[in-house]
Amino acid sequence: MAIKTTKKAETKAEPEAAAPKAKAAPKAAAAKDDAKDESKDSAKETAKGKKVAAPKSGDKPNALQKPLQPTPELAAIVGDSPIPRGEVVSKVWDYIRTHSLQNPENKREILADDKLKKVFGKDKATMFEMNKYLAQHLK
Repeated sequence: MAIKTTKKAETKAEPEAAAPKAKAAPKAAAAKDDAKDESKDSAKETAKGKKVAAPKSGDKPNALQKPLQPTPELAAIVGDSPIPRGEVVSKVWDYIRTHSLQNPENKREILADDKLKKVFGKDKATMFEMNKYLAQHLK
């Protein structure tokens, strides 16, 4: 009976063929494994250190870079002109910090003043809820 081999079968056979060699020279195999682990770690480190290039003038802007028009309630905080979502969040955080609107006992909680109450719709909101409320005021 003839056995058909596929690429999957060949790839499964290769580690088995390499196993007897590893038994013959365990120190050499361990050294190879260490070298592989080091190369993976250095690749991960370089990937973490890379910065994303700014979009070129011909590129389509992503969701954070697309200028959106704020509603009048949000415009009282960030301004009237269309502004990217990322800058809206930054300006709202600047507003929160300059007016000391973070709860001193729980920094994740924002205590809304009159302007922010119009945006949030309530007296308190967490920093995680803030983006949800901001999205409702951007078109």
